[in-house]
Amino acid sequence: MKRIFTPLIILLVMVAAFLPQSVDTVQASTIPTFSIVSVVEDSQVTIKTSNFPKNVDFKVTMGKYGTMGIGGTLVTTTNSGDGGSLTLTYDIPDGLEGLDRIAIRLEATSGGYFAYNWFWNSASDTPVVVTPEKTAIPTFSIVSVDEDTEVSIKTSNFPKNVDFKVTMGKYGTKGVDGTLVTTTNSGDGGALEFTYAIPEGLKGLDRIAIRLEATSGGYFAYNWFWNNDSEVTLPPAPVVTEYTGIPSFLVTAVVKDDSVTIKTNNFPKDVDFKVTLGLYGTKGVGGTLVTTTNSGDGGVLELTYDIPGGLAGLDRIAIRLEATSGGYFAYNWFWNNTYP
Repeated sequence: MKRIFTPLIILLVMVAAFLPQSVDTVQASTIPTFSIVSVVEDSQVTIKTSNFPKNVDFKVTMGKYGTMGIGGTLVTTTNSGDGGSLTLTYDIPDGLEGLDRIAIRLEATSGGYFAYNWFWNSASDTPVVVTPEKTAIPTFSIVSVDEDTEVSIKTSNFPKNVDFKVTMGKYGTKGVDGTLVTTTNSGDGGALEFTYAIPEGLKGLDRIAIRLEATSGGYFAYNWFWNNDSEVTLPPAPVVTEYTGIPSFLVTAVVKDDSVTIKTNNFPKDVDFKVTLGLYGTKGVGGTLVTTTNSGDGGVLELTYDIPGGLAGLDRIAIRLEATSGGYFAYNWFWNNTYP
């Protein structure tokens, strides 16, 4: 029997702050969320935020249930002021009147922050939907595969009583926009074992991506497997830490065409980060790999990196730190001038 180790892909729903160093900002230490407070049918909805960053503009959009508000109708733009806990009321767009459920999204115009929820479009003066705090990361491992027939998985840290759409697709897609296999309820949550049929259109592929995405609450996890008869040697169960912060960093010094120094905030412990630099506007994606840095004790670190020769002479440069596992990342950019 061929034994195969499938890498566990852990996705933390997390946002990296993208802030020019000239902006004086206080980084959010937790994930911004909001709950629904009350609804006036076909008229307005009131929400209450939690952990919102200070003085950030958020576009407020609403759309059909299940869209997470993405591509929805723009209602207004709201500034978060002092941040934290805010009570805000928004009009329901005419085009959504009559729907039974409506998605609402607040997405920052800068900084990468966002939060979304949904509500029943009926008169209510009591909270109707509360987005739970995500203190643990839902993940799953591949347990076994029956070639072109089915795959068995084992979950970890799944939330209770949440419906997850199960999709499969080509390797590398993370299961996004894949073939819908079924919808699974997480029941008591935690560690669960499920078996899913491999869709006809994917039979014959050597590798297949699989994704479980919640129909509400924002939870999702994905992985992939070799499409051949196998029992998989599972890696050790992931260690769930109390880490809930958003990793970010600021640029503190630059030597033109030579080096850049950064100061991190809320970095997780003992994680390897690939450091890439690239053209301004790319967020460092696909940039030149400079080195790999371990975050050690995490938190606040001061790190200096060489500027690649191919970027010398540019006026602005993007820099990105992306974890080799765990889904953590952060990016920023800097003027390629010597300072301070």
